[in-house]
Amino acid sequence: MYDPPPMTSPHNHSLPKTGSVRPQWTIFSNHAHVLLCIARNPEVRVRDIAHKVGITERAVQRIINELEKAGVITRERLGRTNRYGLSLDQQLRHPLEAKTTIREVFEVIMKE
Repeated sequence: MYDPPPMTSPHNHSLPKTGSVRPQWTIFSNHAHVLLCIARNPEVRVRDIAHKVGITERAVQRIINELEKAGVITRERLGRTNRYGLSLDQQLRHPLEAKTTIREVFEVIMKE
């Protein structure tokens, strides 16, 4: 599966200094990227999500809180880590995709 290089930003200190540049836009939102990281590893750390998505840890926390409030994910505390559960049968929120579930999208993009 394609793993794009992190986007370069003067405000994101976790990005490599290799000169690689991420495209200016992507098909999926940061919410989808965070959810995909969690789907691939339910015990993933916020720090690792932030690095993979190319956003701050604070932004990841905000997105996780929004996904949890919407009932898309659940959070279970395991010592110092979290384990996330997913409700993949929820429909996408935008009216153009409202008849499609998160599971249907992830089945396509998680093929390796």
